Amino acid sequence: MANNVGSSLKKIGDKEFKLLSNYIESEVGIKLPPIKRSLLESRLQKRLKFHNIPDFSHYCDFVFESPQGVQEVIEMIDAITTNKTEFMREPGHFEFMVKVALPELVSKKNDIKLWSAACSSGQEPYNMAMFMEEFIEKNKPVRYRVDATDISKSSLAKAQKAVYNMADIDMVSLDFKKKYFLKSKSKDNPEVRIKPNIRKNVSFKPINLIKDNYDISERYDIVFCRNVLIYFNKENQYKVISRIVDQMNYGGYLFLGHSESLAGLRENLVTKEASIYRKE
Repeated sequence: MANNVGSSLKKIGDKEFKLLSNYIESEVGIKLPPIKRSLLESRLQKRLKFHNIPDFSHYCDFVFESPQGVQEVIEMIDAITTNKTEFMREPGHFEFMVKVALPELVSKKNDIKLWSAACSSGQEPYNMAMFMEEFIEKNKPVRYRVDATDISKSSLAKAQKAVYNMADIDMVSLDFKKKYFLKSKSKDNPEVRIKPNIRKNVSFKPINLIKDNYDISERYDIVFCRNVLIYFNKENQYKVISRIVDQMNYGGYLFLGHSESLAGLRENLVTKEASIYRKE
């Protein structure tokens, strides 16, 4: 774009906020009510700066009317997607997985399929693989695969690299650090990388959870879809849960975030513990 941007960007107008928020909700299901106006504005400022666009009116023209708009939609969605995650988040889920779900599942089969449905930058699916290794070490050999998906291309790129700052593993036990992470030799930029035996069992692909076709042929025994539904309206919550459950084997387990509930969303899910369900 040829326009010059001043030292500060203009605020988003009512028309532009409505246009962008409605489009984002229709495309990825993320609710952006008026209270989220400043969030949308701040998240998209870098996109305006990147293209040297002076205000949100011109940005909307760029997104919806220019030839580059198709690619910019991808970048815009990436910018507004919340990607908060961490290792060992909600550890009770992993404890239940190892002590309850896996013993039950492996009593009937020796090939476990797991899915991290909104994997962000990879901490969750790598944790799932680590706890599978813990179970195998203490019980018996089991084949397993963790499929990890997310809508954010930048998050998936980071997840595939499997490199994290030392601060990212503060909540990881010393035993897990030794068993599953490789430490860099750099003193100036200390980092860790997930060990190859974990990385080889985790695969990544982009998925938009509110779209009709996930293009997944697998049926899963364990699905983590945590802290995602809170961003969707009730209609999209129902659609997402229905599609996810359709991808699950009977007897499989679904893990949601602790602040999420399936009340009234699906009848063939039985509550096992708070935020943990089994498909019947």
